[in-house]
Amino acid sequence: MEARVKALETILVDKGLVDPAALDAIIDTYETKIGPRNGARVVAKAWADPAYAARLKADATAAIAELGFTGRQGEHMVAVFNDAETHHLVVCTLCSCYPWSVLGLPPVWYKSAPYRSRAVLDPRGVLAEFGLVLDPAVQVRIWDSTAEIRYLVIPQRPAGTEGWSEEALADLVTRDAMIGTGVALVPDSLRAGVALP
Repeated sequence: MEARVKALETILVDKGLVDPAALDAIIDTYETKIGPRNGARVVAKAWADPAYAARLKADATAAIAELGFTGRQGEHMVAVFNDAETHHLVVCTLCSCYPWSVLGLPPVWYKSAPYRSRAVLDPRGVLAEFGLVLDPAVQVRIWDSTAEIRYLVIPQRPAGTEGWSEEALADLVTRDAMIGTGVALVPDSLRAGVALP
């Protein structure tokens, strides 16, 4: 696959259809500047601001745009909130629809056929492979992204983070937690019983 991508890139560059510097800039933007940080900021704001969380539930596209995150494949967003009874998992069974403006570049596994089929057929098995074993009483709800709609999972806020800044909260949010293959991080300080600001 890597050789095919390189061959295609070479052809497009040779024909003058793609500027290598522009391509590098786009990749760098999504990998290092956007990445999952935009989504983490959305989650942290939802955790810290109940009014924002309500707006996010009502119209995720507009609420996310409030933070300046719009654009490619992030036009029609829906936020789904994990709680003690329900865990949400996002997949795109047809291709690899993914909210780039919020989560950056999609991980390779998200685009793979095994993930796309098994996430629907055996979600608990897939989650276990990611190291996430849920209580059997927790319902797993699958959301199938399409070209028309994309989903953002709002993971449960770790206990003991009350009063934390949005910046500190955002550090607890991973890309996998916003897809549903993971949960928010619990800092070692919380495990040790020490709360951080």
